[in-house]
Amino acid sequence: MSKHHMVAGIVGAVLCLSISIAHAGPCSADIAHFEAAIRASAGNPNAGLTAPQSVAAQIDRQPTPTSLKQAQDHLKAQFSATMARAKRLDAKGDRTGCNAALTAAKRMYIL
Repeated sequence: MSKHHMVAGIVGAVLCLSISIAHAGPCSADIAHFEAAIRASAGNPNAGLTAPQSVAAQIDRQPTPTSLKQAQDHLKAQFSATMARAKRLDAKGDRTGCNAALTAAKRMYIL
Protein backbone atom coordinates (compact mmCIF):
# COMPACT_ATOMS: atom_id res chain seq x y z
CA MET A 1 0.00 0.00 0.00
CA SER A 2 1.43 3.37 -0.98
CA LYS A 3 1.85 6.21 1.46
CA HIS A 4 -0.86 8.19 -0.35
CA HIS A 5 -3.38 5.36 -0.03
CA MET A 6 -2.61 5.00 3.66
CA VAL A 7 -3.03 8.76 4.27
CA ALA A 8 -6.26 8.76 2.26
CA GLY A 9 -7.57 5.87 4.36
CA ILE A 10 -6.75 7.63 7.61
CA VAL A 11 -8.32 10.89 6.42
CA GLY A 12 -11.42 9.00 5.31
CA ALA A 13 -11.71 7.30 8.70
CA VAL A 14 -11.36 10.62 10.52
CA LEU A 15 -13.99 12.23 8.30
CA CYS A 16 -16.42 9.36 8.92
CA LEU A 17 -15.82 9.67 12.65
CA SER A 18 -16.34 13.42 12.63
CA ILE A 19 -19.55 13.06 10.61
CA SER A 20 -20.98 10.62 13.16
CA ILE A 21 -19.97 12.94 15.99
CA ALA A 22 -21.52 15.93 14.22
CA HIS A 23 -24.83 14.08 13.91
CA ALA A 24 -24.81 12.89 17.51
CA GLY A 25 -27.71 14.08 19.60
CA PRO A 26 -27.53 15.78 22.98
CA CYS A 27 -27.68 12.46 24.87
CA SER A 28 -25.63 10.25 22.53
CA ALA A 29 -22.58 10.14 24.79
CA ASP A 30 -24.69 9.35 27.88
CA ILE A 31 -26.56 6.60 26.03
CA ALA A 32 -23.30 5.09 24.77
CA HIS A 33 -21.78 5.24 28.27
CA PHE A 34 -24.82 3.52 29.81
CA GLU A 35 -24.86 0.80 27.14
CA ALA A 36 -21.12 0.22 27.67
CA ALA A 37 -21.70 -0.08 31.42
CA ILE A 38 -24.45 -2.64 30.79
CA ARG A 39 -22.11 -4.69 28.56
CA ALA A 40 -19.35 -4.44 31.17
CA SER A 41 -21.71 -5.73 33.88
CA ALA A 42 -22.53 -8.92 31.96
CA GLY A 43 -20.55 -11.13 34.35
CA ASN A 44 -21.86 -9.47 37.50
CA PRO A 45 -24.57 -11.64 39.12
CA ASN A 46 -25.89 -8.58 41.01
CA ALA A 47 -26.41 -6.51 37.85
CA GLY A 48 -29.51 -6.61 35.69
CA LEU A 49 -33.05 -5.47 35.24
CA THR A 50 -35.16 -4.79 38.31
CA ALA A 51 -38.71 -3.66 39.04
CA PRO A 52 -40.76 -2.89 42.13
CA GLN A 53 -42.47 -5.82 43.82
CA SER A 54 -45.99 -6.41 42.58
CA VAL A 55 -49.07 -6.20 44.79
CA ALA A 56 -49.72 -9.92 44.21
CA ALA A 57 -46.29 -10.72 45.64
CA GLN A 58 -47.12 -8.72 48.75
CA ILE A 59 -50.43 -10.42 49.55
CA ASP A 60 -49.32 -13.96 50.21
CA ARG A 61 -49.04 -15.30 46.66
CA GLN A 62 -46.00 -17.29 45.65
CA PRO A 63 -44.58 -16.64 42.17
CA THR A 64 -44.70 -19.46 39.68
CA PRO A 65 -42.10 -20.13 36.99
CA THR A 66 -44.64 -18.90 34.44
CA SER A 67 -45.40 -15.67 36.31
CA LEU A 68 -41.67 -15.00 36.79
CA LYS A 69 -41.00 -15.51 33.07
CA GLN A 70 -43.90 -13.21 32.16
CA ALA A 71 -42.64 -10.53 34.52
CA GLN A 72 -39.08 -10.82 33.14
CA ASP A 73 -40.30 -10.68 29.54
CA HIS A 74 -42.45 -7.63 30.34
CA LEU A 75 -39.52 -5.89 32.04
CA LYS A 76 -37.18 -6.61 29.12
CA ALA A 77 -39.73 -5.22 26.66
CA GLN A 78 -40.32 -2.15 28.82
CA PHE A 79 -36.56 -1.53 29.13
CA SER A 80 -36.02 -1.95 25.38
CA ALA A 81 -38.88 0.45 24.62
CA THR A 82 -37.52 3.01 27.06
CA MET A 83 -34.04 2.85 25.53
CA ALA A 84 -35.53 3.11 22.04
CA ARG A 85 -37.50 6.17 23.15
CA ALA A 86 -34.31 7.76 24.54
CA LYS A 87 -32.54 7.15 21.22
CA ARG A 88 -35.47 8.53 19.19
CA LEU A 89 -35.61 11.68 21.31
CA ASP A 90 -31.83 12.01 21.11
CA ALA A 91 -31.99 11.80 17.31
CA LYS A 92 -34.61 14.58 17.34
CA GLY A 93 -32.37 16.75 19.52
CA ASP A 94 -34.80 16.65 22.47
CA ARG A 95 -32.36 16.81 25.41
CA THR A 96 -35.05 16.99 28.11
CA GLY A 97 -37.06 14.06 26.77
CA CYS A 98 -33.97 11.99 26.10
CA ASN A 99 -32.59 12.59 29.59
CA ALA A 100 -35.94 11.65 31.14
CA ALA A 101 -36.14 8.41 29.15
CA LEU A 102 -32.52 7.53 29.88
CA THR A 103 -33.05 8.20 33.60
CA ALA A 104 -36.09 5.89 33.53
CA ALA A 105 -34.01 3.18 31.85
CA LYS A 106 -31.24 3.60 34.43
CA ARG A 107 -33.80 3.09 37.21
CA MET A 108 -34.70 -0.26 35.63
CA TYR A 109 -31.14 -1.56 35.49
CA ILE A 110 -28.88 -2.23 38.48
CA LEU A 111 -25.20 -1.88 37.60
